[in-house]
Order: sequence, then structure tokens, then C-alpha cells
Amino acid sequence: MRLNRLAWRNLWRRKRRTLITAFSIAFGVMLAMTFTGAGDHYYTRMIDAGASMGMGHITIAAIDHNRAPSLKKRLSHVQQLRAEALRRPEVVDAMVRISGQVMFASAHKSIGGMFMAIDPAQESESNNLFIRSIIEGSLFASANTPGIVVGVKLAEKLRLRIGKKVVYTTTDAHGEIVSAIERVSGIFKTGISEVDSSMALLPIGRVQKVLQYRPDEATLVALMLDDQRHTRATRDTLAALPVYARTEVLSWQQSQPDLAGMIALDKSSNYTSQLLIALLVAAGILNTMLMSVLERKHEFGVMMAVGMTPGGLFRLVMIESFWLAVVGLMVGIIISTPWYIYMSEVGIDLSAAYGNDMDFGGVLIDPIMKIRLFKESIMVILFGLFALALTSGAYPAWRAGRVPPVESLKIN
Repeated sequence: MRLNRLAWRNLWRRKRRTLITAFSIAFGVMLAMTFTGAGDHYYTRMIDAGASMGMGHITIAAIDHNRAPSLKKRLSHVQQLRAEALRRPEVVDAMVRISGQVMFASAHKSIGGMFMAIDPAQESESNNLFIRSIIEGSLFASANTPGIVVGVKLAEKLRLRIGKKVVYTTTDAHGEIVSAIERVSGIFKTGISEVDSSMALLPIGRVQKVLQYRPDEATLVALMLDDQRHTRATRDTLAALPVYARTEVLSWQQSQPDLAGMIALDKSSNYTSQLLIALLVAAGILNTMLMSVLERKHEFGVMMAVGMTPGGLFRLVMIESFWLAVVGLMVGIIISTPWYIYMSEVGIDLSAAYGNDMDFGGVLIDPIMKIRLFKESIMVILFGLFALALTSGAYPAWRAGRVPPVESLKIN
């Protein structure tokens, strides 16, 4: 207790220097919170957006379908696979889908693209980006109702509008070329050029008949989770179940490697920036504590002459570092809280910076910069900076204990 009181008093003998250092720690807290929070927000939004474009956070697919997609490779008993997945509390949605390559044709032109056959009864705006992006018309009513929903740029290229016919050609379950005709029931606009110019939604019941699939066959079951951070644990749990023994259970990192790679690269850049900030904060703390120790050499000499041990001086300076870290973190929490509230609820509009390019790795991104901190991120920031402050005080504390009493008492 005596060392605590002495360390606290020593800390405020140079109020200006202590406050400057405390605010540097606080500024580090705010910057770390901003960088980490922006990452937590953006990565989650991108992963969720990527999942809602067809594959889900977890994909249950036929063996080898992800490596070499083919409509010949299909799942059986898909409703059973879906029902089993929905037993998991972290799985909020499970959608049976058929996806593959296709050739679209109108009276004016033919274009290669992709289709995704869905059951509207299982789909919603929350789990399907294309449905919430419909700008004209509507989604077909059921899995067996005629209709096709196309991307806006695909509609422009084929000169399609609501009610117009479009022919799609693909290969069936036996590798034979098959075709069918549908009328356009809706047009969507995601903002991603590649998707809007090549993608279409079809009713899964009608597609199963065209492809010669049985009613309980599809190419994949897409699972949406309540929190994308649970993806790997949930994937491992599902993969171990006997019902999925003849399937591939893939995480979004496996089904969307391009997106996973881009996020990993961006995270590395983010961590580098935060490391530089941490080094600047550490340099400030080290400078403050070292200056304090050097200025008090005579005082330390007196203390050692009257019985203070080198270990006692080391503990004294480390306690000062402890209180400096506590003050800095408290100030950081106080000044960061209003900023966090504003950025989490309002954010900063970066639409002008993005222009018309609103995608990242083929996934739609939100032009409003917001921040969101997970609990573990908050703990890492606070404990990380606290540990950094203590570590920065270790060398000055060691120097304090190494000063010979006789040298310290000399008057220059």
C-alpha cells in the first residue's frame, strides 16, 4: 500500500507530462478501436453479403463439387440434410439450391452466365441478396411457378423486360444438353457489375424437371449462421455427423477462397497499421518513464541509502507504469465512447470515394463506414495496450534499480 501511494504521488509530480502520456495512450485506444471496429464491421458485412449470394456461411455440397462444379454432381435427400442442419441453434436458415452454368438467349442475343434455382418458401431478403435487390417486378411465387429473375445488365444485353421470354440452355444430370423457356418476372440490381450481367434466379421445382433431378435432389444446401465467427466450429460439428458422410461440408473460406484471401490480406494491412500505432504509444510511455527515472537519480540514491532495495525501486517504477496505464485507458474509454456511438449508428459516407465500384472481391460492400466491436476485440485492445504500457515501463524500472547509491548522491 505504501508503494502504491508513493507511486501515485510520483506520477502527478509532473502533471503535464503525465497527462500528455495518458492522452497518447487514450489516442491509441481510440485509433485501435477505430481500426479494429472498422475491420469487424466490414469483414462481417462482406462475409454475410457473400454468404447471401448463394453459398451461405456453410455449404453442404456433393463430393468434389466445389473443386470441379458440375450439374452431374448432386445431393440426395436434401430435405433431410436441411432439417438436420436446422437443429443447430446457430443455424438460422438453410436453403436448398441448384446452381450451375447456363447459356441465356433472347430474340436478340445469347450470353453465357450462371443460374441459381431456389424455393421461394425457403428464401427471404435476409438470406438472399438477389431477392432484396429486386428493382422491378417480383420473384416467382413458388418452386413450381413459371418465371425468371435476371440481373439488370443481363436484361439490358438481352433487351429483356417484364413478361419477355428468355431461353436458358445447360446440361442435365446425365450430361445431355437441355433447354427451357421462362418469362421474366423480375429484375434485380446488386451493384456488382459481373453479377448483374450474368446471374439469374429460377424456380427450383421446374429446374429439377428440366435437369432430370428427383424432387429431393439439388447441388447444395446453403446454411446461414447467426454469427459468421461460428463458421468453422459449426462446420466441424456438422461434418462429423453420419448424415453428412457422403457430402462435403464447406466453410465460406473454402467455398469463396477469393473473398477469404482478400479479407486475410486486408487484415494483415490493418494489423500492420495497429502495430505502428502501438509502437508510437510504447515510445511515448518509455520516454516518459525514462525521463522520470533519470530526473530522480538523486532521490533514488537517497532511498537506497536508507534501506530501499533495487527490487523495491523496480517495483515502484513498475507501479507508476501501472497507474499511468490505468489513467490512460480510462481517459481512452471516456473519449472513445461518444466516437464509437456515432460511428456505430451513423458512420461516415464514403460513396464519393468508391464511385460506382461498390464491390470487394465480387461482394457488395457498404459505402457507409461504420465500426462494430466484438467483445473479444475490446478485450484485446484494452489488455494489449495495458500490457504494452507495463512492458514499456520495464526498462526504466530496471535502470532505476541499477543506479549505485554513491553515484546517485554525488552533486554535480
